[in-house]
Amino acid sequence: MPEYEQAVYVISVAAELAGVHPQTLRIYERKGLLAPGRTSGGSRRYSQADIDLLQRIQELTNEGLSLSGVKRVMELEAEVARLRAEVEQLHRQYRRDLVPFNQTVTVLRNTRRS
Repeated sequence: MPEYEQAVYVISVAAELAGVHPQTLRIYERKGLLAPGRTSGGSRRYSQADIDLLQRIQELTNEGLSLSGVKRVMELEAEVARLRAEVEQLHRQYRRDLVPFNQTVTVLRNTRRS
């Protein structure tokens, strides 16, 4: 697992890094905006990816979006990212499937005279 996605921060540290109250993180989780990792004992652990996501949520709420609006925007952003990746994959596949086409072209002229 990449370090960026390793769940290492406890809720108080994650809240401080994101500039929000720990209760806000719990609300975001209940609303389905965030899904932190859990220890075997059930304690929440947040990754740097979670912190970045929290900051994006803050940006959107500061622009006046409700939490349901934030959730929809994030779903759409994820869909756009997925589609971009799919297009990129199709483009790579298409480029790989292209076969170089070398052909000599001979111009034939009508030499018959009427």
